[in-house]
Amino acid sequence: MDFFEYKVQNGDTLHSVSFRLGMTSEELRLFHNSRCKRIDTLWFENLNGIQQLLVPLNFKTEKQKDQEKKKAVPPIQLPDSFFLSTYHISETFEAPMENYLVINHTVQVGICECKFENHYVLTFNQKNFKINSEIPDDKTGSLSIACIESIMPIDFILSDTGNIIGFADHESTIQKFKEKRTDLEEFFTGSVSKMYLDTFLDNISDREYFLRQFRSTLLFQTLFPKMDWFHKRSAWTEKFCFFQNSFPVQCLMEAEYEDEDPDYIVTVLKGKIIDSCSLQELKRGIRFEAAEEEPVSGEIILQYTTHKHHKNLFRAESSLSLWHEDALVQKHSITITQ
Repeated sequence: MDFFEYKVQNGDTLHSVSFRLGMTSEELRLFHNSRCKRIDTLWFENLNGIQQLLVPLNFKTEKQKDQEKKKAVPPIQLPDSFFLSTYHISETFEAPMENYLVINHTVQVGICECKFENHYVLTFNQKNFKINSEIPDDKTGSLSIACIESIMPIDFILSDTGNIIGFADHESTIQKFKEKRTDLEEFFTGSVSKMYLDTFLDNISDREYFLRQFRSTLLFQTLFPKMDWFHKRSAWTEKFCFFQNSFPVQCLMEAEYEDEDPDYIVTVLKGKIIDSCSLQELKRGIRFEAAEEEPVSGEIILQYTTHKHHKNLFRAESSLSLWHEDALVQKHSITITQ
């Protein structure tokens, strides 16, 4: 039990007892009432006729709880140990009248120990792709995965606040693909494959577009959180992309914390779209001059499980949901595990 029975003494009041415990009268009254029998419920400040009070064994004020949470969550500046070396990714896409799609792959993450100008060099590698538990055997799917894997790993510049702000060496990524293109063309022949390879080269050559392709994915928005998210205690606004390569929309966010486990703390972030934009605008990634349809509503949920002592990211889950006229349009979920 988390309480003991205190025998009320002459002259005791709810205030005098709670003061000795470091509580307020209201906190002690609520604590006692939540654990006592109905007949022993407290209603008044005086304790006339009350024989026993149920008082906490290890009471902590809200300020003490808040201080403990701050110590338990990762620091506001990204620690070198925040990322584990390997994560397994499972992404699901749900939409009415469409087949359920699951994409699995592996991500390897490494941070360079050398830190400069408050930035890190982060090495990112994706591989072992499967779609609905199968390695794609169609030509288009195989070519797409082959192109992605041909440019891996990619080095990004990561700020100490958790933001991906650019490529560490964009030119080397382009050169890497050019060197491997010959091998790809020997295996993937035909005009359609050549057109795909040309388009892929154009896309990765455009630095801003290529960076936006990564940063606008749910994977990057989840795997690379802003470190101040773990320290939010009141509502705030944050921008998120609900479609890859689309524009970010403003969301009103709130944070919750689950601190029952002795080793891990769970940070849950929930947000709703507060920008006025249509579904077609989001899908096309452009703003229209005039509204063509009712604004879309959307929700984002991010959940992080981090180690209290080592301060590393053990698990992450997220989901993006969009509704139009109260009907679900699409839900995109991701689970990141060790």
